[in-house]
Amino acid sequence: MIIIIVFLLLVVPPAASGGSRSCPPEKCGSIDSIPYPFRLDNGSGCGDLLSDAFWLSCVNSTSLFVSIGLYKYQVLHFFPDGGGLLVAFGNESARYSSLCQRYYDLRLFRFRANDYFGISKDNVVGLYGCGDSSLCRSDCGGCRDANTTTTATTFADSGCCYSLSKDRGGVWRVGDSFTVFEEFGCKGFSSWVGSGSGSGSSLDKSDMKHGVKLEWAVPSSLIKDVCDSNARIVNTSSVIFGMRCECVDGFIGDGFAKGTGCLKYCVRDGSVVYGKTCYAKRHGRGKQMLIAGILTLALSLVTLIAFFCLLKRQSKPGTADHDQTRSQNSASLKKACRTNLFTHTELEQATKGFSDDQKLVNIGPGGTIYTGTLTDGIEVAIHKVHCTTETDLIHVLSRIKVLSEVSHTNMARILGCSIDSGYTPLVVFEHPGNGTLEQHLCQARIDGKIGLEWHNRLKITAQISSVLAYLQTEIFPPVFHHGLQSGCVLLDHDMSVKLVGFELLDHGSDTCSSGSGSNSNAPFSNKNDVYALGVMLLEILAGRKSADLATVASRKIRNGKVEEVVDPMLYYHEQPLYRKEQMGIVADVATRCCLFGGDDGRLGMHDVARELVHVTKESADHVGSKRGPAGLEETFSNSSLLQMISLSPDSIYAA
Repeated sequence: MIIIIVFLLLVVPPAASGGSRSCPPEKCGSIDSIPYPFRLDNGSGCGDLLSDAFWLSCVNSTSLFVSIGLYKYQVLHFFPDGGGLLVAFGNESARYSSLCQRYYDLRLFRFRANDYFGISKDNVVGLYGCGDSSLCRSDCGGCRDANTTTTATTFADSGCCYSLSKDRGGVWRVGDSFTVFEEFGCKGFSSWVGSGSGSGSSLDKSDMKHGVKLEWAVPSSLIKDVCDSNARIVNTSSVIFGMRCECVDGFIGDGFAKGTGCLKYCVRDGSVVYGKTCYAKRHGRGKQMLIAGILTLALSLVTLIAFFCLLKRQSKPGTADHDQTRSQNSASLKKACRTNLFTHTELEQATKGFSDDQKLVNIGPGGTIYTGTLTDGIEVAIHKVHCTTETDLIHVLSRIKVLSEVSHTNMARILGCSIDSGYTPLVVFEHPGNGTLEQHLCQARIDGKIGLEWHNRLKITAQISSVLAYLQTEIFPPVFHHGLQSGCVLLDHDMSVKLVGFELLDHGSDTCSSGSGSNSNAPFSNKNDVYALGVMLLEILAGRKSADLATVASRKIRNGKVEEVVDPMLYYHEQPLYRKEQMGIVADVATRCCLFGGDDGRLGMHDVARELVHVTKESADHVGSKRGPAGLEETFSNSSLLQMISLSPDSIYAA
C-alpha cells in the first residue's frame, strides 16, 4: 500500500490551476477577443456577469462600445496587462490640426469616473490653445512627429505635453477628467499611451497608441471570492477604491476564477511552456527516486555504524586532548555568553525536539531559529547553528561574544548558550512573544484582516533601519547582519522590534561574511544589509513576500504606481494625503535600496535610517503626538547624524 502511494506521488502531477470560461470567446470588428469581465450585451445569456458596468455593445458588427455613466465610448484596444482599455476621443469632426497630432475639442470629451472606470495615469496628454504656460512639463518627453525630428514642447501652436503619471497633485488627480485643464484656458487636447501597458518617456508615435486609456477595476465590495486560487488582490492605480486580481509568481493569466484564471508556466529546454507540461516527465524519475531511497538508507546505516565506532573510540585512552578542547570551548562559551549555560536536552525540550512547528525562520547556511518555552515559562528564541570543524565553532563563539557586548533596545538580548551537543551550538535570545513580522504580514492575508496598521509598519521600518545603522556606525569593528529577512524581526505587544538572526558563521568566500569585522577580507559589507532592507521595506509596504517582489514592485514604483504595490488591506485610496505621501517615501527608499544597495558608497544604512526616522517623526507630529513612537524618542532628541540614528545612549566598542 505504501509503495502504491509513493508511486502516485511520483507519477501523478499536481493539479494546475487555471480558470476556464463557460462561454466561447467573443469578438467585434478588429477586436478578436473580448477579455473577462467584459461581455457583449447580445442576449445570449451565457455565463454570469460580474457587474452591469462591464456590458459592451457591438454596433454593425464592426464597432465596440462601452457605456460609462451617461456617455458611450468606442473601444479601440484592450491592453495585455488586463487593467485597461483604449477608447476613442469621440466626435471626429471636432478636431484641430497641429504640427504633431490632431487635437480634439476639450469640451466634447465628457467623462465622469465611477467605481469601475477612471482615466489611467498612463496617458500623456497634449494640450492646445491654453492660456497658462505653467502646464507645460519638460519631463514628459515631448510630442515627436513620425516624419520629422522636431520635438514640440513649447507652448505655441504645437501644443504642450502633460504626463498624468508625473503630476504631483498640482493639476490633475486620480478620479479627475480632462475638464480640469479648462481652468487654464485650454481648448483642445489629444492623448497617447504606450502600446504595452505603461506610458513612455518619449512620444515616438511608432511606440504609442492614440486615444484615451481608461483603467477598469472591481469595487472592494465585490472582489471577494472572484479571484483564482493562485491569484492575489491588488489595488488599481487610477480607480479610487478599485481592485483587481493578479496571478502570483509562476502563474500567468487574468487572475479571475471565471476568466482565464492563473495557468502554471515554466521553462523547459530553453522554452516557456504552460499548464501540465510543467509537470511532465515526472514519472521518468520514479526509478531514480527509488535508487536514491536505497542509497539514502545505506548511507544512514553507514553513518550509524560510524557513530558507534566513534563512541567506542571516545571510551578508550587517548581522548584527553578532545576532552581538553571541549573544556576550553566551554570556558570560552561561558565567557561569550556572560549569562546562562543551558544543556542541549533542556533546549530540546523547550522546542519540542526542534520540531518544524516551533520553527520561526530558516536563515540558510546560517542555521535555523526556533521558538521555545523554558521550564520556568519564559519564552525564548533559539538559534541553532551547524558547525563542521573546530574552527567553525571558535568563530561562532567569537561572534556570540561580540553580539553579547552590544546593547540596543531593538536588538534581542542573548540570554544564554549551549555547546554540549558538539558542533551544533545553540544561542538563546529573549523573545517578546508577539510573533515575527513575517507572521503578522502573512497571517493578515490568510485571515483577511489588516494585521499591521500603517503607523505600526512605519515605526517598524524606522526601528529596523536604526538598529542596523547603529551596529554599522557606532560599533567597532562594525557588525553586519547578513541574514536580514522579515522572519528575523521579532515583535513585542507594542509592535516594537527585537532583531535576531545575525549570521554567526562565516561560510567562506561564496557567501556573506559574518560581518563581525574580524575578517578583513570579507567579500561583502553593508551593501548586503542595505539591499535586504530594501526587500523587507517592499514586503512591509505590500504585505506579502514573493521571489520577484523586488523586481515587480520596483518597476511599478518607478512608473508612478505605488498604489498597485501597497497592501490592499491598507485601503490606499481611503488614506489621507499625508499617509499616501509617507507610503510613497517608503516605496522610494525601498527602490533605491534595491537599486543601489550593491554599490559601495552610493547608499549607506545611515542614509536610509535618517530618511525613515524623519518620516516616522513627521507622522507622529502630524497626529499631535508629543513624543515619537515607542523606541524612537532618543532618535528624535539628538541632532548629529550618528546620534539621530542611534537609540542606544552608549557607544559599545567590541573587542
